[in-house]
Amino acid sequence: MTPTAEPAQGNHRATYREVLAEPRFRLLFSTRAVAITADALRITTFSVLVFSATGSPLLSAVAFGIGFIPQLFGSLLLGSLADRLPPRALITGGYALTCSAALLLALVAMPIAASLGVVALVSLATPVFHGASSRLVAQSLEGDAYVLGRSLNNIAGSGAQLFGLALGGAVVAALGPRRALAVSAVLYLGCALAIRIRLPRLQPEEFGGTPSSAGGDSGAVRASLHSAGLLLRGRTVRRLMLAQWLPPAFVAGAEGLIVAYVGERHFAPGWYAVLMGCLPVGMLVGDLLVGRLLRPRARERLVVPLIALAGLPLIGFAAEPGVGVSSCLLLLCGFGFAYGLGLQRPFLDALPQDCQGQAFGLLGSGSMTLQGVGPVCLGSVAAGIGTGGAVALAGSAVALTAGWILTWHPSTSPVPVPNYSTGSENGTEQHARSSPAQ
Repeated sequence: MTPTAEPAQGNHRATYREVLAEPRFRLLFSTRAVAITADALRITTFSVLVFSATGSPLLSAVAFGIGFIPQLFGSLLLGSLADRLPPRALITGGYALTCSAALLLALVAMPIAASLGVVALVSLATPVFHGASSRLVAQSLEGDAYVLGRSLNNIAGSGAQLFGLALGGAVVAALGPRRALAVSAVLYLGCALAIRIRLPRLQPEEFGGTPSSAGGDSGAVRASLHSAGLLLRGRTVRRLMLAQWLPPAFVAGAEGLIVAYVGERHFAPGWYAVLMGCLPVGMLVGDLLVGRLLRPRARERLVVPLIALAGLPLIGFAAEPGVGVSSCLLLLCGFGFAYGLGLQRPFLDALPQDCQGQAFGLLGSGSMTLQGVGPVCLGSVAAGIGTGGAVALAGSAVALTAGWILTWHPSTSPVPVPNYSTGSENGTEQHARSSPAQ
């Protein structure tokens, strides 16, 4: 995919109605929203199941996060399959696999170590079918419609995650954890059937695959490692990935300290839930306003200011504010996450055509991994300087990330777009575009 050449087209503002009118996107969007609800239900229920069986807070926390870190290894070792195999088979298979794992956890009384192993193994495949889905979205929507499609996915993802957490509590209370896991399996099965029945079977030339190279497992691993190396060696792609990884990781670290902050400040019981809810509310509002009201170039120009907005309010926690001020600071922080909309089109334009699926999988799995590491690192820092100081440190790191992005093109836009005609970005981008992912 090449950058849009015509200024009028490049600054055309799409609408959510136009995006939802695309049948393929509408199917992927709706099934993904249901799947995120099932994910939240499965993750929280599995954590409850492990805690009820062991009484160990540590094992319960491990159960909650066991599906995150393996995704990075899955993306590195198997990510090329997202570009080499038919998307309908991959996406259907992914939902069927998670359905089978949820059913296995619900119906079979396995040792805790075996249960954790099942979840970890399934998460290895997650970047593959997520990457295939994201690639199909990128091929179904063009220009600003693609950015708004990502915005809709963000909005629906946040809402579905909150709904899944609430549903998990209600279903576990009514049916118990094992039957709640069975409910999540039913939701996954519905997604698999919807994709299998309603998504057409695409030919290789329609999804850009290379079936002749989709050979054995060893070939897939070599291709995945090779493509990941090309992606990460390319300066533009690497920068744009880091820009989408680092602020969420730092903010996730700050978010992980909210419960401790509320306890240290002796706020009334339950206020931690209010504060934690301010971030996703701010994200929803930011995505809606920035996605709907601003033109593409305006979003791209606001990348740095919005990242700064995501970080600077957190610095205010150094003064250890009360509930009202803390809530406002977290709302502003969440609003700043709309910066990601300004990076979507440059990121897609910078990707090699034959590595898009793996790139999307790597983007998601890397973000999940760093968001899992962030709370651990900030928690260690908080032991020495206090939770307010640690949250402020996270905000400073986000603000520094904004400053770093500003140095990419100090005289023009902070978002770099590679020069395809000359290959002047650094040569690696041009090589990645011309070389097959093998």
